[in-house]
Amino acid sequence: MAFDLSNANGFSAVNGAAASLAGAGQDLPIFDVERVQLQFSIAADFVAAQVANNVLVIALSNGRILRIDLNRPEDIDDIDLPKKPSEIGVIRRMFLDPTASHLIVCTSGGENYYLHSQSRQPRHLARLRGVSIESVAWNPALPTASTREILLGASDGNIYESYIETSTEFYRKEDKYLKNLQKLPDGPVTGLWVDALPGRADTRRVLISTQSRLFHLVGKVGRGHDGSGSIYTKLFDGEQPVIHELSRSSTAAASALAISPDAQDSSKPYEDMAPDRAFAWLSSQGVYHGTLLANSAGSELGNKVFAESKLLPRSQLATSDNTGRRKSATEYIDAIALTQWHVVCLVGNRVVATNRLTGSIVYDQVILDPGQKAIGLCVDLQKNTFWLFTSQEIFEIVVRDEDRDIWKIMLSMQKFDAALQYARSPAQKDAVATASGDYLISKGLYTEAAGVYGRSSKPFEEVALTFIDNNQPDALRKYLLAKLGTYKKTSVMQRIMIASWLVEVYMAKLNSLDDTIITKAELSETLSPAQSEEHLTAIRSEYQSFVSKYKSDLDKQTVYDVISSHGREEELLFFADAINDYNYVLSYWVQRERWSDALRVLKRQTDPEIFYRYSSVLMTHVATELVEILMRQANLKPRNLIPALLEYDRNYKGPLPQNQAIRYLQYVVNQLNSTDSAVHNTLVSMYASHPSKDEAALLAYLESQGDEPRFDPDFALRLCIQHHRVLSCVHIYTNMGQYVQAVDLALSHNEIDLAAVIADRPMSNPPLRKKLWLAVARKVISQSNGIKTAIEFRKRCDLLKIEDLIPFFPDFVVIDDFKDEICDALEDYSRNIEALKKEMDESSATAANIKVDVAALDRRYAVVEPGEKCFECGLPLLSRQFFVFPCQHAFHSDCLGRKVLEQAGVGKSKRIRECQVQISKGLVSGAKREAMIAELDSLIASACILCSEYAIKRIDEPFIKEGEDKNEWAL
Repeated sequence: MAFDLSNANGFSAVNGAAASLAGAGQDLPIFDVERVQLQFSIAADFVAAQVANNVLVIALSNGRILRIDLNRPEDIDDIDLPKKPSEIGVIRRMFLDPTASHLIVCTSGGENYYLHSQSRQPRHLARLRGVSIESVAWNPALPTASTREILLGASDGNIYESYIETSTEFYRKEDKYLKNLQKLPDGPVTGLWVDALPGRADTRRVLISTQSRLFHLVGKVGRGHDGSGSIYTKLFDGEQPVIHELSRSSTAAASALAISPDAQDSSKPYEDMAPDRAFAWLSSQGVYHGTLLANSAGSELGNKVFAESKLLPRSQLATSDNTGRRKSATEYIDAIALTQWHVVCLVGNRVVATNRLTGSIVYDQVILDPGQKAIGLCVDLQKNTFWLFTSQEIFEIVVRDEDRDIWKIMLSMQKFDAALQYARSPAQKDAVATASGDYLISKGLYTEAAGVYGRSSKPFEEVALTFIDNNQPDALRKYLLAKLGTYKKTSVMQRIMIASWLVEVYMAKLNSLDDTIITKAELSETLSPAQSEEHLTAIRSEYQSFVSKYKSDLDKQTVYDVISSHGREEELLFFADAINDYNYVLSYWVQRERWSDALRVLKRQTDPEIFYRYSSVLMTHVATELVEILMRQANLKPRNLIPALLEYDRNYKGPLPQNQAIRYLQYVVNQLNSTDSAVHNTLVSMYASHPSKDEAALLAYLESQGDEPRFDPDFALRLCIQHHRVLSCVHIYTNMGQYVQAVDLALSHNEIDLAAVIADRPMSNPPLRKKLWLAVARKVISQSNGIKTAIEFRKRCDLLKIEDLIPFFPDFVVIDDFKDEICDALEDYSRNIEALKKEMDESSATAANIKVDVAALDRRYAVVEPGEKCFECGLPLLSRQFFVFPCQHAFHSDCLGRKVLEQAGVGKSKRIRECQVQISKGLVSGAKREAMIAELDSLIASACILCSEYAIKRIDEPFIKEGEDKNEWAL
């Protein structure tokens, strides 16, 4: 068997307009009916059918059940009941839960069976024997392993609670318990529905329908555990239902309860606010339908649900069909189904779809052939599909985009929020917004209209003039904000104009509120002065949010002019701060000499240029605070702050330790380790020019610079001389190596101790050191009252002798005053003479020894064996002229000369070649030739090339040279 879902033939909308609409490129009709082609043959008729979760279950008159997965229609489960129809009767009804996990099968003989989706063997429900089930309310939790607690409505008016699970054990029953909850005297229970109210897990709502009454019951249920007992008993015993009753009813008319399916296509934005489920009760009077509200509990909810529900009269469906014939107003409705927005009715052989909101018929088409009778109208609650079954055929009722016109309906009902929710295209949303705004204006709700108009395309000037003419500045402000948010970034001019206008509106509003607060007047009938203060804070906050969000759309100069014209200082500065125009903010506070505010702004800055620009004026008035800020800025160039520091120092009259310019420069020098000479020269200048006589700070700085100062010594020296900083000048002279000038300057200011210290500095130059000490000694002798002072001073230097000091004494000095010193000096001279004589004797003895050694050299010789070879070329040594060294190395004279030429310096090599050329060419003769030969021999044979310094210079040469046999050195 195979099952084909392809369309055999279709039934289009009223008057057959589908083809023309599709051909014209317009939207297809909302409803259409397609006959499903069956590609399998069966000998029996369909007697019942159900669809859930894309699973189709068909019951045949021969007792077989076909279970078809619509996703794989080629696979069909063919299931037989345990007994033949002759024993239990034909299948009368089937109930399939929304997940397609549980199927209850009812036969005409009063037998009931349960079939699980994972099983092919129906199980008999013994406790339900004889119960003629007319309706089932599945558990709202939609379990799949078992049914959990469900409600069953019987044909005799009884309502049961049961719990059914799959059991593989023979002695266990599938129906764990059966509890009779209530018996209604109205006849069959034609419909049951149970759902859980949001946020209240233990609360259930139950809908019960009969031929003449509809019950709405809400309350808490008991706690059950795996079918241990009834949970609905508490609800049915403890709560009273809200009842909707017909004044008259007919038992000949069908009765049913239908619930709308789950909302589909959640990708659409309006599905974030999916509508509540709808219900419909089919009775003899028509279709009573409404919304299953969930915003309250108890009887109030039932009253509200029924109060908002309405009846679709049976007579309304007796319209003309596409044949043009008038239908009978007494014709009953056979079955109903609910879509999200429509009621689908089976009236005779016609399918009629009616909009729930308007009651208008949107589809009316004859589907069944004459004499053909439908066995059921089914809805797949989870997949939102709709099916019509006859004894031999299956039809699918196709629903296409049924909510596309809902926005129009909501708009006509003046439900603007709902209309906007379901509007899709920009044109639809614009139409809703325009209509909503016009309605609100007509009601005098200007502020509410402003937000709506902001999303519409209604002419800008028309809306703005409406608010202006009606003196509604708040509404105008709201409208401008909304409108500004709709323009794209590319609409530069529009955004700038609206944003600038908003600034003007904000300023006017703030001024108005300020006036109200100051004068303690009533701004309006509803706003007191106290409330005005709160309103002022709110408007100011709103303005700040506006500026922060739309600052890129605000023209700087225009906003400055507008806010300044209103005198709004706080708002002006907030705008400048928001656009990072810190120059303006700082300039503003500086002009008003509000230094603390200026510093507060400056603390948040990182741009060095701002510090350079305002440092002069701020150093003048708030130097200490500014220096604190400057010392926290690591990206500044101190050189650029020097003008401001010098200007501050020029006007500063306080003590040196409190000079903030010097404090900052000390930080730069000591903490930042600046090497910039300009910084160091500035610091020296400030130290030197300070009126204080104390040079301690300047000297400490100069000494900290060491031998390689960062400042310019010449510049520092000129400053120190100009400002009479003697000690500092002396220090600089000393560091520059000008000891004479340093000593002279120190002595000119009677700084004898300092001069003495400096005189000891040139330890590597004794003559200079002695000269300096003589200058100091002269000053000491000239100032001393007695000779002893001078004599004591002489002891401080080891270079000075008494004879050096005698010329400095006055002409009439009594020699007795330093007789002892003269005697000591003469004794020293005597000791020195004796030492010199001893050295002369030792030198004479040494010279005599040298003469003896020289004479012995003339008799020195070396023995050369007959077979001895040259250490350079390896040939017999006696073959030609040779040299023998005391180290016993011997070389041919030409071999030795060649090696000496290779290793000797440029000058020596040049002289050797000159001598060789002159001797070989006979350019000299006689005594000159002998002298030149002796010179050449001395140049060549001055040292052995293997033992002397020649060998040391060749230490980096390898033992084995390129081209030599490496095996010669092998061990």
